[in-house]
Amino acid sequence: MRIFDPRRIALSIALPSMLIFNLATAPVYAQTAVEAALGMANLMDGAGGGISRDELVAALQGAADAGQPIAMWRLGVMYETGEGVEKDQVKAFGYFSRIANDNANTPPKSLEADIVAQSFVKVGEYYRDGLPDAGIKVDNRRSHALLMHAASYFGDADAQYRVGRLYLDQNELGINALQSARWLSLAARKGHAVAQATLGDLLFNGADDIPAQPVEGLMWLTVADHRARGTPEQAQIEQLLNNAMSVALPDQRAQAVIAADNLGPRFGGY
Repeated sequence: MRIFDPRRIALSIALPSMLIFNLATAPVYAQTAVEAALGMANLMDGAGGGISRDELVAALQGAADAGQPIAMWRLGVMYETGEGVEKDQVKAFGYFSRIANDNANTPPKSLEADIVAQSFVKVGEYYRDGLPDAGIKVDNRRSHALLMHAASYFGDADAQYRVGRLYLDQNELGINALQSARWLSLAARKGHAVAQATLGDLLFNGADDIPAQPVEGLMWLTVADHRARGTPEQAQIEQLLNNAMSVALPDQRAQAVIAADNLGPRFGGY
């Protein structure tokens, strides 16, 4: 699946030795490419890596030009947030779109799959909002297609959560609670706390095509509350859980706690 067809330029670049070292060693301790990118940056940053910020950016640029997705991802995030460089959404879009273009068929279980999936998500966001400086017009259809690829082919939990939300918005994919619950459930069972809370709230209250399931809804809200502690989403999820608990029957609350205990870590439980 290609986003567009940019010119492909073959580049032969000698990478700085420190960058080669970190790219080679980061996957040893990282479970995902995102973790590897963060680990690489931490090792190279300032005194910890013995090089300056400019040298770091130059080293990352060399690796990105040589086709290293981890380096492209790191640069994309830096330009997107203005971390250590001047904020530049056009450059960020360029790195994320290149990752997606060049790696759309990366095996879903590979180390770099999470970076590729999240690049599809980010490019989808740019098409959702538009980026005039890069000639990107608002295109919801393309945005949805990119997000769906990340959710279905790569099975990315965050993308699955986002698709679930799209089916709860009349202005996106239209209200379809059954489809929303399906996608939210996929993300919830991978430990995505906000997906768990959204699914729990949906099941607890029910919808036109979904009967209320208070015990299962409370179960997911309970699990989400546990997993979200210490995160920015904690207050929001706590509020959803408290709202449900305030109207649930005592036996429903007790059954939900037991169900959450039995769910186990494999599906995002305790």
